[in-house]
Amino acid sequence: MLTSPHLEITPLARGRKHRLALTVGTAPDLIELPVIVLRGARDGKTLVVTAGVHGDEYEGVRTIFDIVDEVDPAAMSGDLLCVPVANPPSFWAGTRSSPLDGKNLARVFPGAEEGTISEQIAYSLGREVIAKADLYLDLHSAGVKIEMPTLIGYDSEDPRGRPAALAFGAPILWGSPYDAPGRTVSLAKERNIPALYAEARGAGRIDASDLAVYRRGVLNLMRYLGMLAGDPEVQPIEWDLEGGGDIDGSIAGSSRGFLIPKVRLLDRVRGGDELGTIVDLHGQPLEKLVADRDGVVVLIHAFPVVEPGEPLFFVTGER
Repeated sequence: MLTSPHLEITPLARGRKHRLALTVGTAPDLIELPVIVLRGARDGKTLVVTAGVHGDEYEGVRTIFDIVDEVDPAAMSGDLLCVPVANPPSFWAGTRSSPLDGKNLARVFPGAEEGTISEQIAYSLGREVIAKADLYLDLHSAGVKIEMPTLIGYDSEDPRGRPAALAFGAPILWGSPYDAPGRTVSLAKERNIPALYAEARGAGRIDASDLAVYRRGVLNLMRYLGMLAGDPEVQPIEWDLEGGGDIDGSIAGSSRGFLIPKVRLLDRVRGGDELGTIVDLHGQPLEKLVADRDGVVVLIHAFPVVEPGEPLFFVTGER
């Protein structure tokens, strides 16, 4: 296996699968990022797919493994460049933030060459991986504590975003401006690379239907880019959402307690409607959470035990 701090694709043989390691940091704190490259038999576009930016999100990891096993590079044009686990320290700990520096990798892009380990990972991913994309896809999910519907997100300010999202074929589209700093997709936007991100229900499990959406979505994007023969398998849109996509702006509570939601995912609500209640260990109400706008519920803190400041609900609009 080729191990290097730099990712050189051009010297790799076409029509083959290559498993590499992108090194980050220095011993004894050296991190190896797994990189899998499927080099098509002919020149073409480059699709970059990452997963595992958060260590408690597993749908994207499995999707990449399945796609790599399934696709024959000899039948491809261009390059499929995948990082199945973009954040190994968080992955092995099963946490959203890194156990090494406490940072959320999805908030520190473009990173820093001499920064903390999360900042160094972001720096290497940006320069060595994402920068090579003609189209970039970041596979996320709701993680262990949160629940979200299965969706494909796109930059509502980039005219290239919605057509790519439609090609992906998720049941829910969410268009939002990529203006929140520190994200993989905001880095891609700075580099003028069209980017998508996917979300699924999470809960630390891989739902078979979510995996099917992700798998079909990656293959559809490869067809959309002309990397594979045929047209994308177009799927009907069940929800067409739009609005701010920064879940750091979620409705949060100020109490420690037990959350009892009063709504379900994709319920339509009006500003001021009750979304849930935090109760104490006697079941007595501590705090009522209400919708901050009219719209659709796209995030619920499904893990009942909550701490002050955690994201509990998120409401966005419809197109």
